[in-house]
Parts: sequence; structure tokens; C-alpha cells
Amino acid sequence: MGFGLVGAGNAGADPAGSLRLEVISNRADLISGGDALVRIGRSRHDLRVELNGRDVTAAFQTQPDGTLLGLVEGLRVGDNRLSARTRFGFGDRITITNHPVGGPVFAGAQVQPWVCGTERAGLGPATDAQCNAPTRYTFTYRNAQTNQFAAYDPAAPPPAEAIARTTTDRGVTVPYIVRTERGTADRGIYDIAVLFDPATGKPTGWNNKLVVPFGGGAAPHHTQDLPAPVLDDTLLSRGFMVATSGLNVQQQNANGVVSAEAVLMFKERIAERYGRIRYTIGAGCSGGAIQQQLIAATYPGLLDGILPNCSYTDVWTTGTEVVDCHLLLNYFTNVAPALWPDPAQRALVDGHKDITDCIAWNAAFAPVNDPTRAANCNLPPELVYHPQTNPTGVRCTIQDYMRSVLGSRPQDGFGKAVGSNIGVQYGLNALNAGQITAEQFVDLNARIGSKNIDWQFQPQRSVADPGALRTAYRSGQVTDARQLAGVPIIDLRGYSESREIHTSFHSYKMRAKLDRDNGGHGNQIIWTFPAPIVPPPQIAAQAFLLMDTWLARIEADTSHKPRSAKVIANKPAAAVDACWIDGAQVVDPARCAATYPPFADARIAAGAPLTDDILQCQLKRPRRGDYRVSFTDAQWAALQSAFPSGVCDWRRPGVDQRPAIPWLTYADGPGGRPLGSR
Repeated sequence: MGFGLVGAGNAGADPAGSLRLEVISNRADLISGGDALVRIGRSRHDLRVELNGRDVTAAFQTQPDGTLLGLVEGLRVGDNRLSARTRFGFGDRITITNHPVGGPVFAGAQVQPWVCGTERAGLGPATDAQCNAPTRYTFTYRNAQTNQFAAYDPAAPPPAEAIARTTTDRGVTVPYIVRTERGTADRGIYDIAVLFDPATGKPTGWNNKLVVPFGGGAAPHHTQDLPAPVLDDTLLSRGFMVATSGLNVQQQNANGVVSAEAVLMFKERIAERYGRIRYTIGAGCSGGAIQQQLIAATYPGLLDGILPNCSYTDVWTTGTEVVDCHLLLNYFTNVAPALWPDPAQRALVDGHKDITDCIAWNAAFAPVNDPTRAANCNLPPELVYHPQTNPTGVRCTIQDYMRSVLGSRPQDGFGKAVGSNIGVQYGLNALNAGQITAEQFVDLNARIGSKNIDWQFQPQRSVADPGALRTAYRSGQVTDARQLAGVPIIDLRGYSESREIHTSFHSYKMRAKLDRDNGGHGNQIIWTFPAPIVPPPQIAAQAFLLMDTWLARIEADTSHKPRSAKVIANKPAAAVDACWIDGAQVVDPARCAATYPPFADARIAAGAPLTDDILQCQLKRPRRGDYRVSFTDAQWAALQSAFPSGVCDWRRPGVDQRPAIPWLTYADGPGGRPLGSR
């Protein structure tokens, strides 16, 4: 981003380019908080560095390699000019764009209203409307006798013999004392934990590697909530830093763009205050897995390797599974129970092993679609929308929470709906297999209906709002696997197919995307183990250490191969699909598949591809020859009436389906604008 200065009396840039300015704590256009870590190509005694005309040369120190490194402070919000020049006029200059520490950076307009939570987080009252508060540092040590974490007071430390010692993966043995930095950024609360020496005020034993834990669930809270726990012995004892934000818990913030922005901001702070990050590993279950896969795909480089556990690919196609379950259960239970007495037939239509999976989905997450449900927003009921009593209140749905990305409906200002079931022939596979009757199939599809924008049943099928699908795909909110080719993925799949929402086909859904978009899935392995869904500690540790080895080998590869090729070339021998049977690890695919067979969902059971990412299908006219059963004339007429616009043509991409564009900014409004390469 630098270019030559024209100095007084000597036109021309540094001929060797050795005074090149480079922002290394973040992209120069995405800096936040008023400071940036900058490197200058080499040290010179006559060098002068200026920020907006102010001398900041003293901020730079010569490094062992001869370069200069400095934390440039006092950036104003907006564009800043940083220049370096010699007395001969040789030099460089760059523009640094600084954003408020309270955000936003690229996520667009922030949701309103927003309730601060700094006092509950132990930071005291918020100092401004962005919920900023003074940063707080606390210390913890590992007790040598109890082997548990305990509070550490630097003013009155415990006896040295009471403090355990740990040897990091670099072979460095240090007292097991952890400092946790808690602060505010992007209207969220973040924690950064690392081995630390209170006496020197510096990290000790940090291996310059970062782990980001992501939390599960899915809800559009309008509150500043606490982050996931960061005191993880497996990670900290080995020298890893652990950092995360309350905005990385999807139960609190179901906006993947904001989650990515939060990671960007605390990674910048780590680089500026702690040092270089070698690579970053994501980890987390359920909604935590969604965030990992979405961030790695849409903002490549923020996460270098990911460990999705009990995973889903994204919010919106998972939401389709939820809504389909809700509609099917209503139909089976309230509309036509006499026509569907067999639970096995119901399961064939919903695609799961049995109907209890849909029952679990319906109970846990169907209410997230209700805009009148105050619990979704974590707000008092009097602030929340109701179509009759409070039509201007806060609508507590994810699509309304994400209006900065997806946009608003012009007719009412509500968040655009991306869901649709127009053309979906529920139970199509079961019909063609002779497992349900033509009468059942026709009645189901004639009477299943949908839900309207206020989450009320309606007899007609639903259609996405204009422009919503284009943005959902373009922005990567329906995860696109193209950028994931450069990311090692170890998918940890706890196998539980009854009374469970975390069913195993979601891992293979991502694999199908990788195969379609990249021609293979060599960067992804799947490890399957018996329930519960969270892996036993030994499997979790084994996967983490394997990921660390994989990334270290990629890091050491100095070839000019593309990142995706390095991922495959440096894949450890142990990085293969596996399952655990009777406590033993098995790498025989056939035996694993027989022991842990995946099922599907209602869209796949209706003929959709395994990628399961068509939010609204292209339509075709139904023909009797398309079915393996015969319909009576009355049934055929009823079926045509049920699908006046046509039925899904799953051979074609979905409506407005297109490749995602990485690194979009929503600063200019919904839909996004590409930021381009760094």
C-alpha cells in the first residue's frame, strides 16, 4: 500500500524500497482503537516518521533483523497519513484507516437498541454509548497440590511451592500463572488469557499461537454478554494463548459477520500488545462450529485451522431444517394425524432416523423465528415487537438482527426473509421408493403451508424477499467452500441420531460442498465417536494436537505453492477419517459407515442434493413420468393445484445462487462491497 515520497530538493523514492512501511497488526484499512503496529523495512539514523504531520519517530525501535517496529498511537477515526523519509527525501507513505474501538469496522450499522453489560462483567459502568469500559487484568495460578485453578494476587502471591509449573510445547518450563485481560471492543466483551509473569509484566512461555473458542446456540441478543471460558488447561499449559469475545457465542450473537469482526479486532490487539501470532485455531460446537466455517470461508486468514464439533455449515440452511420440522410436525399432529399414524413414515418424510429429531428441533429452535419472543433478543417485553400492541418494537429474529447484511423490506422495514419452501415436494424420495402412498404425498404437499413474516401459519408456500437470496449467497451466509480449500478442518462428530439436533449428515453436507466447489475434500477429516456429542477429553486433545502439527508443517513450508496445495502436501499421516468403536480408533471407512450411518433432513428427503444449500429452488412443471408411482386423475389435479408455479428442479442451482465474495464490508449498506486483497 506504500508509494514513494517526493522529498524537497530530491525527487524520487528510496531506490531499494528498503524503507517500505507496512502495517502488521491488521489490514491497514481495518485498524481499530486508535493504534497500529507498523514495520519499516530498515533502520536509518536520519529517518523521520510522521503521522498526519506529527513526528512519531520515537515510537520505533530497531529490531534484531535491522527493521524498525513501532506502535503508532493517536490515530484519528478515518484516514490517517503515515510517512517515513530520510533527509534526502527517500521514503514511503501509507494510509491507515482507523475505526472506533466500539466498532463497526466492516459489519455495517450496529443493531439497536443495545444494552451494556460491563458491570456484570466486572469492568464497572460503561463510559460511552458503545459500551466501552476500562480494561481489567486478573491472574490465576494452577495449584500444585489440588491441580485446580485459583485466584492469584500479585500483591500477596502464594508461596512458590504452591504454584504448579508447566512445560510448553517449546520445551520452556515456567510457573503456571495465567493473566486474563478482559476488555471491550465492537460493543462486545473479550477475554485474552496467556501464561504470564506478574513480576516482569510480560507473557512467559507463549508459543505465539492462538486458539479462539466459539460458543453454540443461535439467538439475536441485543445485549453485551460474557465470552466463553478461556481457562483451558490443555491449551494454556502448552503455551497457547486463548482469546474470544461474547460476540463469538452464537447464542448471544447470531451474526457471523459481527463474529468475524470481533475476531479481527482482538487479534489486532494481541499483535499490538503481545506480539506476532504464528497461526490461529478455531474450536467450538454447534453454533460455534457454524461461526468457524463461516468465518474461515468469508474472511479467510482470520482462522488458519478449525475444529468444528457437532457441526453445521451455516445458520440459514440449518434454519431451513428447523422450519421444515416445525411445518411437518404441525401437519402430522394437527392437520392430518389420521393419514399418518406410522411414526416411521413421518421420519421418512423429515429425513432423520426418527421423528424425535424434528421434535427436538421444534422445541429448541423454532421459537427463534418468532419476532414477538422477547427471550430471543434478551430484552424486556415492553421493548419488543407485537403486530397489534407494539408494531414499532424490536423484532427478535435473526433476519432482523442482520439487516445490516441482508437488508430491509421496503414495505415495512422488517429484515428480509431468506427462507422459502415453494416447489418443495416433501416426501418425494419416500413416495418414489413406495414407502408412502400417493394419497399421503398429495395431501401433505397440498396442506403443509408455511409461516409468514410474523411467524403465523399460512396456507400458501413461502417465498424469499427480493434480493435476500442474492445477498445470502454472495455474502457467504450460506457457506461457500471455495475459500475453505486452504483451511485444515478436523470435524469432530459425536454420533447421536435420536432426540437430537446435532445429526451426523451435517459433516457430510460440508464435505459435499468441498467436493463440489474444490474438486475434493483432502483438507477435511471427520472423526466420529459415540454419544454424547462433545468428544471425550482424549479425542479432543488428540484432534487439537494433530491440528497443531498440521499447521506447523504448513507454516514451515516456504515453497511458492498456493495455500490449498500446502494444506494437502503437509497433511500428517494421522489426518484421516476415523471412528471409535468399543473404545478403539478405527480407520476402515466401510466399518465406520456401517456403525455410524448418517441420515438427512426434509429437503434431502425431498430430492435436494447432499450440499443442501438451495434456499429457494428453481421450478419446473411437474410431469407424471417424473414419478415412480401412479396418481389418479383427482390426485394429479390436486398435486398440480398444490404447485401452481411448479416443483423444484434440483438439477439446477438455486434461485440467485452464486459463489461468495470474501472480505465484504457492509459499511456502505446491505449487500456488501468487496474490500479486495490485503
